[in-house]
Amino acid sequence: MVRVAGVVLAGGLSRRMGSDKTLLELAGKPLIQHAIERLAAQCEPLAINANRDASRLARFGLPVIADATDDYAGPLAGVLAGLRWAQQAAPDAPFIMTAACDTPFFPDDLIIKFLEASEEVAYPAIVLAKSGGQVQPVFGLWPTVLAGDLAEALASGTRKVLQWAQQHSQRIVEVPMISLGGKQADPFFNANTPEQLAEAEALASCLAPFKPR
Repeated sequence: MVRVAGVVLAGGLSRRMGSDKTLLELAGKPLIQHAIERLAAQCEPLAINANRDASRLARFGLPVIADATDDYAGPLAGVLAGLRWAQQAAPDAPFIMTAACDTPFFPDDLIIKFLEASEEVAYPAIVLAKSGGQVQPVFGLWPTVLAGDLAEALASGTRKVLQWAQQHSQRIVEVPMISLGGKQADPFFNANTPEQLAEAEALASCLAPFKPR
């Protein structure tokens, strides 16, 4: 399999949560740890994209990389930071895969689907996830050779992931709903608010414990 580096995107301000959501507990461990474990099952090496005090994330033993811009420019800034980090840390990896820090249930085999989709078109192609009829732009496979192009796009004011992605070859991977406690749930359910974190806790109680590979 093609080597893919992984980046957990945790560069936001957690405004809707009211506190640093990355370290809030879900099912007995920090919310971000769920994303780290699932991404680590698919990618190597791994890093965390975060913009505040990096020492708070030291417990996870991963490099912490800040946005390539200083204005909290959104996921694209984290993607660019990840691309530049991977070019140095894993020069033999033609892609990075990104995942959101607040999305604890995403599939641990998503990379296989991403790589298969990327082979449908010539490199470099961007691959994004989709569920419930909605594209999930934070979950993507990004060619490292597009780092320069993305830097130019950000410098010109581009902030929306799909706006930039649509300028390149791309594929969308449809991911089915998952069954939790007899109910259908979105695998990309994210905990942005205290209410959503409580809902995630209820969903997690219906899910078999995740066992990192």
